[in-house]
Formats: sequence, structure tokens, C-alpha cells
Amino acid sequence: MERERRGNYTHSYIEGNTVRKLEAVPDYRREQEEKKREAERRRNRRVARRNQERVSHMNLRYVAFLTLSLLLVGGSSVVYIRLQTNITGHLNTISALESDIAALRSNNDALEKRIETSVDLKNVKDRALNELGMVYASPEQIVHYTIDKEDYMNQYEDIPGK
Repeated sequence: MERERRGNYTHSYIEGNTVRKLEAVPDYRREQEEKKREAERRRNRRVARRNQERVSHMNLRYVAFLTLSLLLVGGSSVVYIRLQTNITGHLNTISALESDIAALRSNNDALEKRIETSVDLKNVKDRALNELGMVYASPEQIVHYTIDKEDYMNQYEDIPGK
């Protein structure tokens, strides 16, 4: 270590890797801020620990509330499943009835065709004219009428004669 004297001041020089850093004035503000931050952290940890203890504490009212909630959810689930089962049963019944209706309609159409083909219209006309005494209508017995832009008509009175 060498010392050199210049005027009233003494300077010292250190050589090697053990040179110290110079601190002009200790930074008291930084130390105070760090102490405040550490105190705030400790206070936050205490508050968090108290909140966790308060939340984890289960009293009788809380257990009763949870039990009631569980029962309500379970009961509504059972009711919902029962309704779904009933709906599925009704849908199966409806589809079975629809297939029955389709089968009955096809049978009805087949029977109607068979009836139409089994009736001989010449025999019916001959029997009506000869045996039952029926005659064709004369032109003065025929009344014509028109329907104004409707596809059906309701008859409330007899058709008047001419």
C-alpha cells in the first residue's frame, strides 16, 4: 500500500484483487424502504394466514348449507333423469303407433283397390236400370251452379228449382 501526500490530503492506493468499493455515504433511505417492504410482507402473510384459517373453519351452519345444497342438486338430478326416461318412453310409444298407422293405411289402400277391381260397373248399371227401375235424369232436372274462387262449398239450404 502506498501513501502519497499532497497538500493536506492523504491518498491511499490498493493494488490487487481485494480492492474495496467506495461508499461515500450509507443509503439510509433505501434501508428504511426495505424495512417497510419487509414489514408489509410480514403483515400480508399474517392477514393471509388468518383468512385461510377463517375460510377453512367449517361451522354447523356451513355444513348444513352444503348438505342442503347437495340434497337439492341430487333431487333435481333424479327428477330430471326420470323426466328424460318418461320422454324417451313416450317417443318410443309414438313411433310404434305411427308405424301401426302406416301399416293400417297400407292395408286399407290394398283393400280399397281390391274392392274397386272386384266390382263390375256394367252389372251394377244393368241391375239398376232393369231390376230397380232407375232412369237417367232429364235435362230439365239438372241444375248447374258455379263456385266463386273457393275450393269447397257448404250447402245451408236446398238448391232452388227453376
